[in-house]
Order: sequence, then structure tokens, then C-alpha cells
Amino acid sequence: MDFGVPPAVQEAVIGVTRRADFGYPYWPGEDPVVAAFEERMATRHAWRPAPGRTRVFTDLLQILQVLIEYATEPGDGVAIHVPAYPPFLASIARAGRRIVPLPMTWEPDGWRPPSDDLAGRLREEGCRLLVVVNPHNPTGRVLTRAELSALAAAAEELDLVVLSDEIHADLVYAPHRHVPFASLGEAAAARTVTATSATKAFNIAGLRCAVAHVGHDRVRASLEKAPLDFFGTPSVLSRVATVAAWREADDWLAGLMRTLEHNRGLVAEWAAGLPWDARHQAPQGTYLSWLDFSGGPLADEPAARLERLARVRLSEGAEFTQHTAVGSASFARLNFATSATTLTEILGRLSTAVRA
Repeated sequence: MDFGVPPAVQEAVIGVTRRADFGYPYWPGEDPVVAAFEERMATRHAWRPAPGRTRVFTDLLQILQVLIEYATEPGDGVAIHVPAYPPFLASIARAGRRIVPLPMTWEPDGWRPPSDDLAGRLREEGCRLLVVVNPHNPTGRVLTRAELSALAAAAEELDLVVLSDEIHADLVYAPHRHVPFASLGEAAAARTVTATSATKAFNIAGLRCAVAHVGHDRVRASLEKAPLDFFGTPSVLSRVATVAAWREADDWLAGLMRTLEHNRGLVAEWAAGLPWDARHQAPQGTYLSWLDFSGGPLADEPAARLERLARVRLSEGAEFTQHTAVGSASFARLNFATSATTLTEILGRLSTAVRA
């Protein structure tokens, strides 16, 4: 995002620097990142994580890679909604697992996850791991309790491990609400690894700190048997910044959400004025818009062509379905987490390019 970081986070990091406190991370009691995570889930998302099951990692991609290695075998299927964050797809493929795409489909009221015979399809594909990204990147859909419950039922029937990526949970627009997967009930909680981080909502991705709440007993036991230093450890700075974000920066976050909601409206208004019927829905969460250019002159590799024509860089849609047979080549992803002035300039350049 183009919005800097919350003052509380900046002051926390500067405080560490002033104290020259760059020794090994150590706390005589509970890791403050874990405590801040548990407090935030309980107070903001109405889910109370079970104590003693949260581990600190560097980022969600590491958590995914670890879970692939500890919950699946080479050749197993890993189900994930597509389009999907490209590094996730690449990570699954590099690990020698099969990506089982669950395509999001367009309906007049927006993007929908598949719901018909989920268990049958996952069984047929030999799935052992289900990756749920909620809120969804890049469509911005916030999955409902009913949609999550359908996934939980399929996971229960097939005894799947569930990785629930909830990194965008704090970036949800009213009236939508984020529902933690593990809050669906005891059965869901017992098979879910919940992964999240303060990095997206508070703009501190470079500090690299994430948490995983491991509800699955077998996965938890496997991780505990691993060598103590096998997974590395985030730095003092990343931990201090994360705690400050989750405990002291909600006023900043509220202001951010007002700005993002305004920008979301600007993008929706722009998309509605395109000279073709573009499939676009204002996202229910995240600061990303998933734009379809299939009806216009830029249907093939739109991001690359728009960079040449408009000097605006979007993310190429095809990257979000790589290693799958699902098509998204006519799409591009727009990040609208910038000032209204900059966004207006971006949208103006895009308008000139699509009408050229």
C-alpha cells in the first residue's frame, strides 16, 4: 500500500533501534506475538484460539510450504480456489503436489465458490489438503458461513487437513464480516491450520512475521518433532511491529478502511463506464480489484499491454491460474491502495488506453 505504516508501529520499531535492542528474540513467558494474535481473534473476530497451539513463522508462504511437506506426500492433490495468489500455486507445483483447482465462477451478483459435490470431486482428485483463502485474493470475495460450512463438511467427510489463509481478515467492508474457519465448530477447528499476519492490513510485509494456529493434532505432533531451529525465527523488529499493529493501531486501520472504501467506489464507477460489459464486482474485502478485459480490445495479456499503452502496471491475470487448466488470461488485478489522486490518474490512463 502507498500509506506508510501506523504511527504506533513506527514508534515501536524506532524504540527498539534507540535501545539498540537487536539481540536474540527471547521472552521469559509467552511470546507476545502469540498473545496479541489470540487477543485479536477473540475480540475482533469472535474466535478464541485454543491455547498452546500457535507457532510464529516468517510469512504465509512458509506456512503453506511447511504444511505441504508435513500434511501431504508427493503426488497428492492440494485443492485451492482459483484464481489464486501466484506464489501459492507455484509453491504447490514445485513441491511435486497436484493443484486441484476449485474455480470461482461469475454470477450476476458476483464471484461464487463451487458448491456442487465438493466431497466427490476432492475424493476423485486424491486431495489431502484444502487451502481456503478468505477473504479471497484476487476476487475480493468474503466467504459466508454457509459457504465455509460446505467446505468444512467436505473436509470432514474426506478427513482433509485445512489451511485457512486469513491474512486479509482485517480488510473487510461492511456489511460483510470475516468468519474464521476454525470458528465453525469443534470438528472444523480440529482439522484447521489458521494462518494470518499483520503484514497486509498494516503495511509491514517487509518485516515478515506470521502465525499459524495448528488445530490438527497429527500436524501439530509432526511439527513438534522437527528440530528446534528447523523453521527459523522472525526478528525482534518484526515481532515488535506485529504486536504494536494488533494492539495499538486500530484507529489507523479504521481510517485506512475509509480511504479504501472510497477508492473501491472509484474503481467500480470506472469499471461500470467501460465500453463493454466487464465482469467486475467491488470487492467485499482486500484492496484488490479483479478486472475482466475479455469484451474489449485488450483481451489478451491486458496487463502487459496496459503497461505499454498507459504506463500503468497491473498484475497479469494468467499468473493467477498458472499450472491449472482454468483460464484467466483476459483478467488483470488492480491494487487500489493508494491516494485518490493517484488512483484517479491510474484510471484515467487506463480509460485512454482501452478506448484507443
